[in-house]
Amino acid sequence: MTKLIVSDIDGTLLPYGETVLSPRLFGQIRRLRERGILFCPASGRQYHSLRLLFAPVADEICYVCENGAVLFGAGPEEGAPLLAKTVLPRDDALALSHAIMDLPACYVLISGENTSYVCRCPEKLVEGMRASLGNRMVRVERPEDIREEIVKVSLFCTEGLEAPAAALGPRWGDAYHMAVAGRAWLDFTLSDKGKGLRALCAALGVDLADTMAFGDNWNDVPMLDLAGAAYLMEGADPVLRERYPRRCANVMDALEALLAEDR
Repeated sequence: MTKLIVSDIDGTLLPYGETVLSPRLFGQIRRLRERGILFCPASGRQYHSLRLLFAPVADEICYVCENGAVLFGAGPEEGAPLLAKTVLPRDDALALSHAIMDLPACYVLISGENTSYVCRCPEKLVEGMRASLGNRMVRVERPEDIREEIVKVSLFCTEGLEAPAAALGPRWGDAYHMAVAGRAWLDFTLSDKGKGLRALCAALGVDLADTMAFGDNWNDVPMLDLAGAAYLMEGADPVLRERYPRRCANVMDALEALLAEDR
């Protein structure tokens, strides 16, 4: 019996290039909650960004943020419980940040619990990130100026991720989860969406077998592997399509089918 639904955002709930979720989804989330099924976005995005995206139902859902590194329960933004947080060793996070900044055409985004930090990043790019992601963003001169614990370090590059991944992988790819998190994003954490899902289930008292998950990219794999029912988007990498037999063209259609079954 499904008790918890977790879904990736970009490329899954939200087609690439789009920035606003369908109102149909919010109605479905409320109907699911009435039937005892909790909805939870699972994303590389920041908590504040996700709350803006899900504004009509923001107090009614849980959140797996920063690729599983930060988990919040349901409730108002200033009062929702922090369910779990996985912190990067500070010295390593700073060293990785500098390694990213040294790569050509690459920029670093450093994540705290609910704030993103940028340095040496063009203002136009910062404003673009703020507008597209809805993040709380602070500019710092150096990564060392960040005073809070660091949960994720991300690389942003519009010229492709193959070269940056090859440059950073030998040192950082094994020690940390290096995951493609979109067309221009490469994330480094000590967590992943699978660990986030496991921690969320433990906090909520939900069995993993009673979960349903939706995803489209490699950073969704740990979550999809753990969920009781895993659905991969039709447009995903062909290698992933071989791995997951359940396919989904539209998450909301799948949720509607679940609601119909649950009557």
